[in-house]
Amino acid sequence: MTLRHGRRIAVDVGDARIGVASCDPDGILATPVETVPGRDRPGALRRLAAIVAEYEPIEVVVGLPRSLNGTEGPAAAKARAFAQDVAKVIAPVPVRLVDERMTTVTAAQSLRASGVTARKGRSVVDQAAAVVILQAALETERVSGKAPGETVEAAI
Repeated sequence: MTLRHGRRIAVDVGDARIGVASCDPDGILATPVETVPGRDRPGALRRLAAIVAEYEPIEVVVGLPRSLNGTEGPAAAKARAFAQDVAKVIAPVPVRLVDERMTTVTAAQSLRASGVTARKGRSVVDQAAAVVILQAALETERVSGKAPGETVEAAI
């Protein structure tokens, strides 16, 4: 199965920090981009819009933190609301929500294994989590032949 051609951006939404990752136009490899401060929401949205303008992705995927049993709690509601705000500021670029269960844990374990300490790694963990989200989304699309996750409608 072939992927749609074009770069994608992934976002790992957190209260304090927002990890951002991108992939190559062939959708093979996801790489970290930056960590955006999350406490200033309008500022974070402006920075994400600037990243989207620079990278010109075919879509932005936002991690949706579900619990292990698949239910959605307060963190998922925050991610959904943030994804709607992102969709509004980057239209017409589509935004999709993708399941991100365990991505931060996976990212932290990978960084620890490569020698990054917890203190040094906080902002890097968010970027690494975005990389894990994007790699999973790309793999889902490769296997299924369909765009991953669910489309987000812009908040009005």
